[in-house]
Amino acid sequence: MGTIVTIEVVGTAPGGEGARDAAIGRALEWFRRVESTCNRFDPDSELRRLSARVGQAVPASPLLFEAVRFALAVAEETDGAFDPTVGAALESRGFNRDYRTLQPAGPFVESAAAKTATFRDVRVDEARKTLTLLKPLVLDLGAVAKGLAIDLAAQELQSFRNFAIDAGGDLYLGGNNARGEPWSIGIRHPRQPGEMIETVDVSDGAVCTSGDYERPAARAEDGHHIIDLRTGGAAVDAASVTVLAPSAMVADGLATAAFVLGPKAGIELLERHGADGIIITPALERFSTQSMTDHE
Repeated sequence: MGTIVTIEVVGTAPGGEGARDAAIGRALEWFRRVESTCNRFDPDSELRRLSARVGQAVPASPLLFEAVRFALAVAEETDGAFDPTVGAALESRGFNRDYRTLQPAGPFVESAAAKTATFRDVRVDEARKTLTLLKPLVLDLGAVAKGLAIDLAAQELQSFRNFAIDAGGDLYLGGNNARGEPWSIGIRHPRQPGEMIETVDVSDGAVCTSGDYERPAARAEDGHHIIDLRTGGAAVDAASVTVLAPSAMVADGLATAAFVLGPKAGIELLERHGADGIIITPALERFSTQSMTDHE
């Protein structure tokens, strides 16, 4: 997933160190499984195999099915502001390098065809657990797959009560820290590297941030990696969005969606789904959901 994953378990683990280490191993294995399923660069991934079967109802594993199903639900909710068929647009902006090799990957499909695709060109059959691509397109699940892996890893650690999973700044915090207090999480300043713009306290929940500083495009004029397919360019109304939610996949997906929507519609989206969040604009204006405002 192009990131370092760290897991901390606080205190004495039930069953001793052996049980703790085994659970951490199972938790980390979920990241490998989600990666091997949802990687758009790996020709052997399930996602790539799906891309090669346009027009066919393809049976999907539970991991891929859930990632695509949730991504499409967010796309529907935001009327395409969030759209997992953004892969071709990312490729055209130079986001076509596998982080493991740093080598450019060839396009899945002809970019001319894929550039006209939207989330409405993907069909989900809940009963049969199949996915159908109605035209050539490039699915990119980067906005939900890491969150899904974090959630699955957290399930492996629930018996330990107090733990933290950090996957490149996207987190799940179980219980309390070593001082018996909620975990204190710093939100990166989008314009001052190494500085925090504020902190939030979290217990038994996820925190995910989308920022325009995370992955700049190869060409300065292309901006960054968070694309608004409705305009064809990088989203420009936010510099960072941090979302707090019970699930990391929800926090991850909503953070990207709110980033594209911008402050007003983004906050409305978070409020509508009972998530807490903070949006910082390029001018460093702060917008937040009501509960975050109450705790300023």
